[in-house]
Amino acid sequence: MNRFKAFLDRRFALSARETTVSREMTAGLTSFLAAAYLIVVIPSLLSTGGMDRGAATTAAILVMALGSIAMGVYANLPFIVGPGIGGSVILGVTLAHLEHVPFATGLAIAMTSGLLFMVLTLTGARELVVRMIPPQIKLGLGASIGLFIAMLGCRDAGMVALNIKSNALTLGDFSQPGPVIALIGLAVAVAMQARKIPGAVLAGITVAALAGIPLGLTHLPQSGVSLPHALTPVTLKVDFMGAFTLAALPYVFAFFAGEFFSTLGTTLAIGAKAGLTDDEGNLPGIEKPFLVDSLAATLGPLIGIPAGTALVESAAGVEAGGRTGLTPVTAAILFLLTLCLLPLAMAIPKQATAPALILIGISMLGTIRHLRSEAVTDILPAMAMVLLTLISNSFGTGIAGGLLVHVIVQVLAGKAREIPIGLLILSIPLGYYFYTAATH
Repeated sequence: MNRFKAFLDRRFALSARETTVSREMTAGLTSFLAAAYLIVVIPSLLSTGGMDRGAATTAAILVMALGSIAMGVYANLPFIVGPGIGGSVILGVTLAHLEHVPFATGLAIAMTSGLLFMVLTLTGARELVVRMIPPQIKLGLGASIGLFIAMLGCRDAGMVALNIKSNALTLGDFSQPGPVIALIGLAVAVAMQARKIPGAVLAGITVAALAGIPLGLTHLPQSGVSLPHALTPVTLKVDFMGAFTLAALPYVFAFFAGEFFSTLGTTLAIGAKAGLTDDEGNLPGIEKPFLVDSLAATLGPLIGIPAGTALVESAAGVEAGGRTGLTPVTAAILFLLTLCLLPLAMAIPKQATAPALILIGISMLGTIRHLRSEAVTDILPAMAMVLLTLISNSFGTGIAGGLLVHVIVQVLAGKAREIPIGLLILSIPLGYYFYTAATH
């Protein structure tokens, strides 16, 4: 045992970062508890678009385990990796369910964005992209998809409904079982989060699912243990023929932006929390987590899961003392152990996962508060992206509209020369995308 601890100390530089094996393993358990709800939520979102939920669950667990191991062993950083809710919403809800795009084409779009992310990472061109995208759009991205995710959770729970007479959203029937169990789960999660208890979202889902048993929404399986579901229905189902179209361009950017800025924000913010950044707030060796994330975003769709990225839930592990790659490696082992508990995960109804979507969505809305400028040229593009996302019920349409509004507003304000040439070029196909959408 002492030799094993000594090996881990050398491999993960535990002493250099003033941590221990037990502390890192505790942090790994904490990270696992904080992110375990994704094992339920991600497949539920993807199954909305017709993907086999059992296969998607197996694929999600494998992506989380393999990505976290790669982050731990290669980058030696305390970040767990997995599919983000945003990418799963784009693929399962927006593309497959609402736009009726086959999920194989959606996976190809996600993989294309991953390849773009990898190229930019390997060439060191990511700084150019960061400079090209307007800061208003960066700040609006989180709020746009956060609003979309929160509304999705409310709809899944039955808290909101479409009033056919007024053609507007209205409150749902809160006497029905769906809203009842969703509110129970939401109350549990909020109470635990307020007390900074790890695993709050997972606990909310669990309590909501248990409350759904007497209400007839949760149907327990005969056995909670089984062999993992086969990956055949989702693995290697990538169709690039439909991915290289103008209509797919906003979604390529949506996947890319989610992966790119999520990785950048997560690594810098959580790296600073772990004391791993320098005096200027930069993370030494940041190209390593970027490479791991780009690999997860590229190879994940081949397995059947879009948009692998460093997860914000990693903050829970860092809060528990995680400082090295041993934290995500420990979490990865725990993720793999859940492969034998898939029947229990699949028994959880969408009303029970709704609190997770609502809380995650609301937390993402906070990014808009950093937009402190009162200039219309700054506020209008971000708010246009948020409003278009809500009106069109499409995140891809929202981000495309936000970029176009930014270009138009800058031109009207006499600041055309300040627009990056790359953004000007991009606005041409995006404008055509809106033209074709309006004429069909």
